[in-house]
Amino acid sequence: MASSEVVEDEASAAAMLANGAADVRRRRDQAKAMLSKQAVKIATKAEEHERFIFKVTHLMGVLGFGTFCYLLGARPQDVPYVYCLFYVIFVPLRWIYYRYKKWHYYLLDFCYYANTFLLVMILFYPKDEKLFMVCFSFAEGPLAWALIVWRCSLVFSSFDKLVSVLIHLLPAAYTLWQLMYFLIVNVLRRQRLLRDPEVMTSYRELSKKAQKANNIWWRLSGLLGDKNRPLMYILLQALFTVATLAFTVPIFLSYRLHGIFQVLKVCAATWNGGSFILEVMPRQVVQKEKKRLEMKPIEQANLKEHMDDPSGNHQHASEEPSQ
Repeated sequence: MASSEVVEDEASAAAMLANGAADVRRRRDQAKAMLSKQAVKIATKAEEHERFIFKVTHLMGVLGFGTFCYLLGARPQDVPYVYCLFYVIFVPLRWIYYRYKKWHYYLLDFCYYANTFLLVMILFYPKDEKLFMVCFSFAEGPLAWALIVWRCSLVFSSFDKLVSVLIHLLPAAYTLWQLMYFLIVNVLRRQRLLRDPEVMTSYRELSKKAQKANNIWWRLSGLLGDKNRPLMYILLQALFTVATLAFTVPIFLSYRLHGIFQVLKVCAATWNGGSFILEVMPRQVVQKEKKRLEMKPIEQANLKEHMDDPSGNHQHASEEPSQ
């Protein structure tokens, strides 16, 4: 009798454990299903919000660009003040956005230095001819050719790309900037950059693209070995700056050549924008769709399990049935 009671107690305990395990599995599956549904809802709302922002940004970009073109013809004397307004609003906003994305070291690039130089000239030294020549050389030299060489894209639906184009297009002491940039990025903040590879700088971004394409810039930057690539980057950038500054002389002396060059810059940015819309954006949409589809199998699997066994006491394929 005692042995039979022990067996019955053990069987009862085993049944209770089995029921408890089944209940835990059922609760777990219900929680997974609820979380999966919530994730799908959140992703759907995020996509709808992103599409709305896309349309609003495109609308504002087209209207803003059209308004600027109108001012350029109707009231050219007001363009410097419009530029100042653009700088004090959008450059701080870009810093906030880039700080969040860990891209804030981009704001140490020469284009922002040149824009700040122009802002100071407009506000404090508007009639200084020497400063005007410096700003003209910056605008129609390194910044103008960077717009073409680095493939800045005029995409009205992308706030970030629109500001990038205007930073290089609107401005229309290099040694001082290069010295400050080197001290901040390669000396003062070197350890910070080494600790976090996600923090982006122009050198990291350009070297990553050049290495991936294995182009002439990657080969030239490696002439002195991998350890000296940052030094070669500085030298190549200096050569690029000197060459583009030299080209500003004929542009300054010829109104017709200057006009043709402005058209060339706008056409290059617009062409790159079209390439971005047709080539890059479809890939981004495909990646987002893949992520969205990855959320559905969990919800479908949970739903199928509950349909197979509404009581929730189903056996998992990886578990042995209790005897």
